Parts: sequence; structure tokens; C-alpha cells
Amino acid sequence: MSTHREAKFPAKDYVDPTPLPSSVPHVDELGVTSAPLKTASFFIGEHCKKYNEDFMLCKAEDRDPAHCLAEGRKVTRCAQDLITKVRATCLEEFNAHWECLERNNQEFYLCRKPERKFNSCVFEKLNLSKNIPGSPADKPQIHEKTWPIYGAIQK
Repeated sequence: MSTHREAKFPAKDYVDPTPLPSSVPHVDELGVTSAPLKTASFFIGEHCKKYNEDFMLCKAEDRDPAHCLAEGRKVTRCAQDLITKVRATCLEEFNAHWECLERNNQEFYLCRKPERKFNSCVFEKLNLSKNIPGSPADKPQIHEKTWPIYGAIQK
């Protein structure tokens, strides 16, 4: 005997009424969905490296989430800064890449052409690099390959 329950959605979004500690400054959310974040993720990692490392060290010190709120705010501010710069300098390329990810189940390998254009714009105009963690140091990064499907064959 199987029972079926209808989904119930609250009329209002849940907002946690607990105020943040006064020592933690307010920071707005980034205001982007997962696809734009994934598009910018490697550049956020590069641009915000020192803030990310501070945050991770803080998390290792104490598992209490309140302990690292200030460091988390710095990471968010840094990511906001980069997203703002990317939108100001490479908006067309940024939009093309994240929209491709959105249409293709967030798979990078299906969006290499718009990714290449976006990377070139960011490399040139924002002077950032892109290093994929865990990639072999003696081989080119996946975004540097002209035929990424055929890793050994370069066109």
C-alpha cells in the first residue's frame, strides 16, 4: 500500500530571524546562479586566493560556523569584486559561456569554444591566470589544448 503526498510550498520564503553578530559586517549576496559562478570559479580561485586560504584555515581551527563569519564575508566581497570586473570588461563572453553551461547540464567539455573566448578576454583585460587544481604541471591545462577531446593530438 503506497501513499502519495502532495508537495507543499510555503507562501513566504523562510528568513532566519536570528540576527548576525554586530562584529560581522553585512555583505550582499553575489546575485548569480550556479552557472555564472562555475564560469568564473577558476578566476575567483585565483583572484581571491588569500581570502579563501584564510577562510579554510579558520574553518580548520574551529568547527563553529560563527567563528569564521568575518573571513567568509571577505571571500564573498572578493568574489563580488571579480564578478563586477568581469561583467564590466567581458560581459558578452561571460554570458555566452555561462548560458552554454546552463543549456548543457553544466558540463565544461560541451562549452570549450565560448570558454576559450571568455578565458582570452579575462587573461587580456583582467590579467588573471587559470590553473586547474590537480592538473599535471608538465602538461598543458585543458583550456590551453586546441583539441581537448584528443589530449595527445594538438592541431
